[in-house]
Amino acid sequence: MTERDQLLDELRIDRTAPAAGASKRGRYLAVALLVVVLIAAGLYYWRRQAAAAERAAQLAAAADSHRSGGSAALLDASGFVVARRQATVSATVGGRVTEVLIDEGSRVTSGQVIARLDDEPYRLALNQISAQSDASHAQLQAAQAAFDNAQPIYERNQKQRAAGFLSAQDFDNAHAAFDAARTALLVQQRAVAVADAAVAAARRNLSDTVIRAPFTGVVTYKGAQPGEIVSPAAAGGGYTRTGIGTIVDMDSLEVEVDVSENFITRVHPGQPATIRLNAYPDWEIPASVIAVIPTADRSKATVKVRVGFKTRDARILPEMGARVAFEAGAS
Repeated sequence: MTERDQLLDELRIDRTAPAAGASKRGRYLAVALLVVVLIAAGLYYWRRQAAAAERAAQLAAAADSHRSGGSAALLDASGFVVARRQATVSATVGGRVTEVLIDEGSRVTSGQVIARLDDEPYRLALNQISAQSDASHAQLQAAQAAFDNAQPIYERNQKQRAAGFLSAQDFDNAHAAFDAARTALLVQQRAVAVADAAVAAARRNLSDTVIRAPFTGVVTYKGAQPGEIVSPAAAGGGYTRTGIGTIVDMDSLEVEVDVSENFITRVHPGQPATIRLNAYPDWEIPASVIAVIPTADRSKATVKVRVGFKTRDARILPEMGARVAFEAGAS
C-alpha cells in the first residue's frame, strides 16, 4: 500500500461505530425500564401488605371490643382524678390547738370532732358578757317599774287637768316625767337586745373552739399539731396555721380531661366511656360523661370534660393520672 492509500484509509469514515453505540444505549434503556418495573411492583406489594395489616388490626380491635361487651372508642383524652367535694377545715376563731384527733388516711363522719382549741379565753369572755347582759336585764326591770309607776300618775293628772283642778305647769311637768320614763324603757329594751346578741356571739365563739368535720370523707392532709396557733386569716405570723386538715369526699371522685376543641363535637353528656388509671393500666373502669364545661381554654385550644366513675373502688385516689376512651352510643 502506497503512502497515498494510507492517507485515504485514515480519512475514511467508519459507518459501523454508530450501530454499536445504539445497541449499547438500548441495553441501558432496557435495564432501567426493568428496574422501574421492579420498584413499582415492590411498592404495590408493600401497600397491599400494609393495608392487610391495618385491616387485621381493626378486626382484632373490633373482636376485642365485642368480647368485652364495649364499643369502639371514638376519642381518647388524658387527665387527672379530682374530687368535686373537698374542704380544708379551719377554725372560725383563732387560738392555740390543744388536741388534734385526725391523721392522714383517717375516715371521718359529718359532725365528728376533729380538733379542739384552748377555750379558756372565750369562756372568760362569755362570762363577762353574760354578766353585762344580766346588768342590762336588771336595768330593764327598773325602767319598766318606773314606767309602770309614771303611767297611772299621768293618767290621773290628765283627769285633774280636764276637771280644772290641776294647773297647766303641773300637768306639763307630769307629762314630761311620763315621756322620760317611756323613753328610758325603750332605750333599755334596745340595750338588752344588744347584750343578748353579744352573749349569743360569745357562746358561738366558745362552741367554735371545737372543730368538726363538715361532711363524711377521708383526711388527706393534716395541717396542725397540738400547741400551734391557728387563725382564719393567718395574721399571727409565719408559724400561724390557717387550717386543721383537708377532707375529701371519696364518693365525689371523677376525672377531668382536656379535649381538643376540634373533636369536642364527638363528646356529649351521658356518653359511655372507659377510664384507665396510669397506676393500673390494665384495669378498665366503666364511666360516663357528666358534663362538657361550656368554655374553652384559648391557650391550649381545649375544652374541659367531666367524666364520672360508674363503680367506686378504694384504689381510685385524687390526683391520679388517667386516660379516658370515649365510646360511641349513649348510656
